[in-house]
Amino acid sequence: MPGVWILPPGRALAVGHTGVMSGEPALDPDVLAYYDQGRERSRLETTSRLEYVRTRELLDRFLPPPPARILDVGGGAGAYAVPLIESGYDVVLVDPVPLHVDQARGSGVSSAVVGDARTLAFDDDSFDAVLMLGPLYHLTEREDRVRALRQAARVVRPAGIVVAAVISRFASTLDGLQAGFLMDDRFERIVDTDVATGRHDNVDGVPGWFTTAYFHRPDELDAEFDDAGCRVVGVLAIEGPASGMPDLAGWLDDAERRAVLLRAIGRVESEPSLLGSSSHILIVARPSAKGASRP
Repeated sequence: MPGVWILPPGRALAVGHTGVMSGEPALDPDVLAYYDQGRERSRLETTSRLEYVRTRELLDRFLPPPPARILDVGGGAGAYAVPLIESGYDVVLVDPVPLHVDQARGSGVSSAVVGDARTLAFDDDSFDAVLMLGPLYHLTEREDRVRALRQAARVVRPAGIVVAAVISRFASTLDGLQAGFLMDDRFERIVDTDVATGRHDNVDGVPGWFTTAYFHRPDELDAEFDDAGCRVVGVLAIEGPASGMPDLAGWLDDAERRAVLLRAIGRVESEPSLLGSSSHILIVARPSAKGASRP
């Protein structure tokens, strides 16, 4: 299914290098049940290829060169950790879903542990970069999102970088139109709430309508990151105006068309008036003095 509904792991994490830390915040049972279906392992290779290609492109641009040490918070089955390791990075992956951690280990991520983004059990200033390409999706309360970002700011080195992703407030509208979900009154009620509050609840558990999540407005991001001690240095559309575009596979499979597509997205990736039209948005931030100390 196109769009946002088969999204990356909503990870909230914490843990040391050997196991689960006691007393960590609980993962929403609906979110855990959603990801326990195992869909995350192949999603970025199939229905969400453009998201993956563009995220890899942006990571190549912003991450420090290998052998930098990277913490992949909410790294799922290792979709980004594996190629980073193959490129020479030292990667530690943390995810709240045990299935994801097992899959990541099986794919070659030896340093993969179960944990929660809000209580990272790593020392201050331990990593050159922290990835959060999923945890903010499923932390529905602002306090929890700020807490997770504050943890990222704490464990990254003062000259390091935090790279996070969020879902656009308008992703369900875009997907509902393209996939026809909006013809169902139940989905339209969900979208009404999504647009008004950002809170997404698939109360009837309809397959394909995602799970409990929070969808951001682009203009919320600076304040959330600032409150967490992170200074935003870039806000970029991931899929941009190509979100939900028909025949994406045809564009991505043809080298010439793929290059044209990626140039078109890149040309407007930071245009404020278009950010909300992208299903996913990437934020690049640096730790401020406030975020560099342990909360």
